Order: sequence, then structure tokens, then C-alpha cells
Amino acid sequence: MVGSKHEAMRRLFQHHPEVFGRAFDALNLPFPRPTTVSLLPNDLTEIEPLERRVDTLLRIDTDEGPFLLLVEAQGKNEKGKPSAWAYYLAHVHAKYDLPPVLLVICQDKATASWASKPYDIGPAQWASLILRPLALGPHNVPMVNVADDAANDIPLATLSAITHAKDPAIGAILKSLATALQRIDEDDALIFAELTELGLGKSPAGQLWRQLMTVDLSFFRSETSQRMREQARSEGIEEGRTEGHAEGLAEGLALAVLHMLDGRAVAVSDQVRERVMSCTDSDRLLKWLDKAATAVSADVLFGDED
Repeated sequence: MVGSKHEAMRRLFQHHPEVFGRAFDALNLPFPRPTTVSLLPNDLTEIEPLERRVDTLLRIDTDEGPFLLLVEAQGKNEKGKPSAWAYYLAHVHAKYDLPPVLLVICQDKATASWASKPYDIGPAQWASLILRPLALGPHNVPMVNVADDAANDIPLATLSAITHAKDPAIGAILKSLATALQRIDEDDALIFAELTELGLGKSPAGQLWRQLMTVDLSFFRSETSQRMREQARSEGIEEGRTEGHAEGLAEGLALAVLHMLDGRAVAVSDQVRERVMSCTDSDRLLKWLDKAATAVSADVLFGDED
């Protein structure tokens, strides 16, 4: 079954495949810049009742010739995946007679390291096939944590937010993306905001993203936005507008800090809860949020301030 992270990656790369060209440039990968990108059917099922679906299949045309790009979102080490990936590559190569490349999107370096290792198929004496995936993750996707940079490249900023979901600096990354989304067309902002939520899922970073989105939802009009509005009202958060925007942002960040600690099962005393909720300094709250991602106790948040 396709999960939320797979769906987010699929939609991001299907609707904004230009992100690959920029990723190739940023990582100095040996691929020419795309001239056109075409979405191909992702159903690789044969007549036999065995379903095989790659997350996304694209045809990339360049000045040096076309190739196929298969995109898979991978959250953990799975024993049977390399065999499935080898099947995908062999199948599309036979079907389209074009050279294929497998791109695996990960949220942690360990999974990316596993996914990118060569995988030999055949006896030890003679490998008949050698699988060589290309993995993107927090170790090689640029960290976009400045609002201006995010606004200049929203698709890459979205990919950065999803792949860096477990990074202690995710607070600054998400704040930059949230700020950038308020500068673009409302419909586009809606798409990228929901893609980010799908990609982050129910993680602490996902909780933070939902809190940030309660601050200014004037451009949010989907079922997701309605649900988040109701959540905001239930927690007493006013939608940030005009002079109340800064106050709303601070309250949203304060709630995100507490959600992060609660999600990691860190005990929070009434005194700590009151101190966090009464803070109106967004920069300080972001620092506390970064600390909350790894804190073993709530007191760690204020260690250099007391």
C-alpha cells in the first residue's frame, strides 16, 4: 500500500519534475540538464497476478539523449526491495528501450547509505546483474533554511523539508518554507503545503508543520485546511492576520515545542509548560524547538539561559 510519504514524493516529482535538474546541479551528478520531462505509466504489472508499481516513472529528454528516471520513496531497510528495484529497471529497459536510472528518496542517512549500495544478483563467482541506485537524503539534499532561498525554489525547498525531517534544525527549515509559501500564488501554496504535510506524516516535524500552518491559513482552502483550522480553534489559536500575526506565530511555535516533547515522551512540568506558552519571542522558541528534537529532559531547553 502506498503511504503518505510515497504519495507526497510521487505528486512532487510528477507535477514538478524540474526539481531533478536543480538537484543534479546541486549534487554535481553526471546527468545533463533536462530539456523536457514526460510522465510515464507507473504500473509494471505483468499478465501474472503480481502487482508491481514504481512510485514514479519519468522520461527525461536532454540534449545528449533521453533516459528513464524511476523514483522510489524509502523509509527503512527492506530486505526484498533490491530485487523489486532490479525488476523495475529490467522491465522498463525492455519496454521502452531506454537506459534507466533508479532514484531513491530517504529521510535518514542510514537508509540512504543502504539504498545506494551496489546489489549483485547472481552467484558470488559471477554477478549477472549489478543494481546501483542513486539515493537522495539529508546527507546530500541542500538544507533550505532561508525564506528567500525557499521562495526562489519552492519544489527544492519542499524536498529539503521532507528529507531533513529528522534533522534538529527542521524548525528553521519549515519556518522558511512556511514564510515562502505566503509569497506565491494561493493555489500553488496549497499544493506545496499539503505535499509537505503528507511527506512529514505524523512525525514531530509534521506536528510542527501543522502548527505553523495554523498561523496564516488565508490561502488554505482544502479539507486539510479545514481540519487544521478546527484543530487551531480547539487549542485556542487565532489565525494570524495583520498585527496579530507575530503573536499567532509565537503561540503556534510554543505549541509545537510542547508537541515535540510530548511526542518524544519527555516529561513536561506545569512550570515548563507555562514558561514555553508565555514566551512571545519566535527566535527563542525556534531555538527551544531545535533542542526539543533531541532533549532528554525539558530543562535542557533553558540550559544556557538560567
